[in-house]
Order: sequence, then structure tokens, then C-alpha cells
Amino acid sequence: MSFRKTLLAATLLSLPMAATATANAQSWDPRVQGIYIGAGLGANYLDDSDADRNISISFEWGWAGVLSVGYGFGNGLRLELEGNYRQNDVDGISTPGGSLPRTTGTVRSYGLMVNALYDFRLGPVMPYVGVGAGYVWHDYDGVGFQARNGNQSAQLNIGGTNGAFGYQAILGIAFPIDSVPGLALTAEGRFMGTASEDVDGRVNGNVTVNGQTFRDRETIKFASDNYNWSILFGVRYNFGRTAAPVAPVAAAPAPARTFLVFFDWNRDNLTDRARQIISEAAQARTRQAVTRIEVNGYTDTSGSATYNQALSVRRANNVAAELVRLGVPRGEIVARGFGETNLLVPTPDNTREPQNRRVEIILR
Repeated sequence: MSFRKTLLAATLLSLPMAATATANAQSWDPRVQGIYIGAGLGANYLDDSDADRNISISFEWGWAGVLSVGYGFGNGLRLELEGNYRQNDVDGISTPGGSLPRTTGTVRSYGLMVNALYDFRLGPVMPYVGVGAGYVWHDYDGVGFQARNGNQSAQLNIGGTNGAFGYQAILGIAFPIDSVPGLALTAEGRFMGTASEDVDGRVNGNVTVNGQTFRDRETIKFASDNYNWSILFGVRYNFGRTAAPVAPVAAAPAPARTFLVFFDWNRDNLTDRARQIISEAAQARTRQAVTRIEVNGYTDTSGSATYNQALSVRRANNVAAELVRLGVPRGEIVARGFGETNLLVPTPDNTREPQNRRVEIILR
């Protein structure tokens, strides 16, 4: 069997195994399957809250955090339970006539939401979108101002906690960490709002500021929609994941092994040394995967080409018979004579050359 045919046979034999592993690798889905946990932390922007008499509260950039536990169905769909927290300090309280002095306070939101998300497969990253709904508590802590105008002074205090229906939209992208199956880094933007709720503020004292007169015990209602815009960075871990299978590289076929048996001039009988080499070839056959044994006989250039062709065949047949005697199945052996062709040592015609009087045993 030629080396080309051997290589082709080895390739064909390796195809089913490689195809199976490749199919497994292609069918392996990096999207979430089973239980997972996640966490995120980042910046939060809270929209202004408007009140009676065109009073508005603006807020500084604050921070937001989320914790979640969920379940992925392996087809991209995920359901999760999320706890969230947001906090923003008051930046200012203003009227049409200008800003009010000495503003203070912090606004916090915390809630529980149920989210439905969908992951997309996109090369090494996984974008995802989601929506959520739940209940959110909105807390005004020490929000207000203090103003003085001549002998007049007053302060506005807004406080209390209210709960309302909450909803959110999520747009994110996950970066799986190949070295830690199941682990992914996440980056996402979120919008969260709540149903509109009124928060009462009470005035203590009397004062006129920016053309606005605030009277003692006056109540001012703030309409809080609690619109939040968050940018979060986090991690997610999907329990029980393993690395994607890698298609194995087909092993190269073992190189052919050759044994040389030499003959005396014009002889085809086997010497003791020849029988020893043939025995070594028979033993080597048992230590490697052999599908075919080629026994090729040759002569030197002394004598006629016709005579040498017949001599080479006798030499090959004698070596083959010895292999069979040593236990090699005859069906594995192909014995052929090539006469004075394929000289091991190139010589002119009618030249005796011991190296050319040989039989090559090739284990394929």
C-alpha cells in the first residue's frame, strides 16, 4: 500500500470521531443553562421631581447596585429574581425665580423585581435584552431647604417612604471567561421607573424667596415618578457549566517500517542472518498496527533482465514463506519481484553489487 493510500485510509478512519467531536463543539451553547447568580454596581441618574407652584428638585449622580438569582433554559431565555438599591443626593431645589438656598437630603430606592431576559449568541460575546416588573420603595430622607429673608425664615421638609409598582428595561452584554466555565463579566444600561406617587413636603415658618411666599404649615406635594437611568458593571456565574469540547486533531499515520534481507550472488536461499531479520520483522508486526506487509525482491545488474526478474520473485516468495512460518497471515503479505530495477546502489550493467541483492519487507 502506498503512503498516499495509507494517509487517505487513516484520514477516513478519523473522520467519524472528529465529526462527532466537532458536532458536539458546535452544539455546545455558551448561553446560560440552569441556575445562576449575578451582581452589578455602577452609576445612577435620577430625573427631577416636580411639585406644586413649579418647584423642582434635581439630583446629583448617585450609585446603584443589583443582586440576582435566576434560571437559564439554554435557548437564550432567562428568568430571574432581582433585588436592587439606588441612592442619589439632592443637587438643588429651584423655583421659576431661581434656586432655593441651603438644600439638603438624600433619596433612596430599593425593591424586588422579576425579570425576563434573552441572550443572543454573537461570537465571543453575548448581548442580551430584558424587561422586569416588581415593587419599589422610594424614600426621601431629610430633603428640603432653609431660607431667610430679613426677619423672615422658613424651612421645607420632605420625608417619608412610599411604595409603588416598578418596571424596568435592560440592555446588556456579557463577556464569558473561557478559562472559568460559567463565569462572565457584564456591562449593561437600565431604565427603572415607578408608578407616579405624591410625596408631601411641609413648610415651617414664613418667608418669601424668589418671588415665592412660603407660609407656615403649608403643604407642598411633589409628584415623584422615580425615573432612574443606570450604568452597571458586574459578574455572573452559571453553576455546573463545563468548557466547550474541542475537536481532536487526527493522529498522523505511523510511518512505514522497512527491513532489508540480503542474498548471496545468484542465490535465493535464506541465510541464518536473513532468517533473523525476517523474525525481527514478524515481531515488529505484533507491536504496531499493520494492515499490509509488502515483500519486494530485487537483484543486482549481473545477468540478463529476464533471469533477474525470476530470481527476484523467488527471493520474495522465500521471504514471504518464512513470514508465514513465523505466524504472519498470508493474506497480509504481498510478495513481488522487481528484478534489477530500483537499485539501492546505482551501478552499470553486468555489475555485482551485494547491496542490490535484497528483499525489502515493508510494514504498512
